[in-house]
Amino acid sequence: MAKALVTGGAGFVGSHIVDRLLQDGYAVRILDALDERVHPNGKPVWVSNEAEFVQGDVRDPQTVARALQGVQVVFHEAAYQDYMPDFSRFLHVNSVSTALIFESILANHLEVEKVIVASSQAVYGEGQYCCMNPTCAMKGQIVQPPTRGQGQMQTGQWEILCELCGQPMEALRLREEYANPYNAYAISKFAEELAAVRLGRLHDIPSVALRYSIVQGPRQSLFNQYSGICRIFSLRLLNDLPPVIYEDGRQTRDFTHIQDVVDANMAVLRDPRADFQVFNVGSGQSLAVLDYARTLIRKLGKSIPPLVPGEFRVGDNRNSVSDISRLQSLGWRPRHGIEDILDDYLGWIRQQDSLESYFRDAENLMKQAGVVQKVLTQSA
Repeated sequence: MAKALVTGGAGFVGSHIVDRLLQDGYAVRILDALDERVHPNGKPVWVSNEAEFVQGDVRDPQTVARALQGVQVVFHEAAYQDYMPDFSRFLHVNSVSTALIFESILANHLEVEKVIVASSQAVYGEGQYCCMNPTCAMKGQIVQPPTRGQGQMQTGQWEILCELCGQPMEALRLREEYANPYNAYAISKFAEELAAVRLGRLHDIPSVALRYSIVQGPRQSLFNQYSGICRIFSLRLLNDLPPVIYEDGRQTRDFTHIQDVVDANMAVLRDPRADFQVFNVGSGQSLAVLDYARTLIRKLGKSIPPLVPGEFRVGDNRNSVSDISRLQSLGWRPRHGIEDILDDYLGWIRQQDSLESYFRDAENLMKQAGVVQKVLTQSA
């Protein structure tokens, strides 16, 4: 029986991968630190007793070396995700741990057959854009704009503007050959990709990086503010509070069902054509945040309109929708849309206790740290 190591295997994505591996006949070892900010109540009830559980830190060489013993495949899902400005932690948890896995494989002469790492759509930064102004000399050119500065955001100018003509540009589907990370999380994830794919190729250890879009579904941490608008909006609405929309709500995202992400991991595990490559994993569908909120309100049967208070989150990008054709060429397809995502998540969250307090502390912390800011002057 082949053995798989899943780092972060008690977490959202990792635990679903564990379940699929067990279902498919793998022996599974989980390495998870059970970070108190994500797992304040200790090991979650959904962690299967069929998997071997090791509590430990992916940054610790001895712990990683022990966890890799006897393992044929590695799913590196452990990550630090947050909006807080503790920049070095992002790099140590996300990037250095990846290098440590390869270091340990080589140092201990381990027969690991494949390493799959969880990267993120965040590596694209503001993404790829094209000016469509017919009179602009940059018309038709693909550009990767810099992140929107706080000065621009404080005026309420949300769109990405052409640096030459000043007109709003058209957002393109995000393609794997580009990367333009700006915030600490994105930088750490891009470094993780490079460590995995390039060290893997250099030392003949098959490796794959998957750039997840916004993954949603049951088991998303109720305590981690980074875990997304499904959690945040749902908790507010279930407490009869309006979902708070940053910017103007017209920013677009690519929401992906957890089971489609698990399917993607299994697809690249089994297909040697995936080796040493980077793949987007998304739904292929673009949805505005405001439309997302309205769909959720309808699902919950509420009559509470979204609140758009003129706030923004420093480092957020305007549009993020991935081109998934590269992964589709391996035969993978997303099978779930936004209706499935919300149905499955709401079915799970309604089973949880004490929902009223989960979102308040995290929102206040982000405001105190200057991550969430207010528009000062509205642009014309």
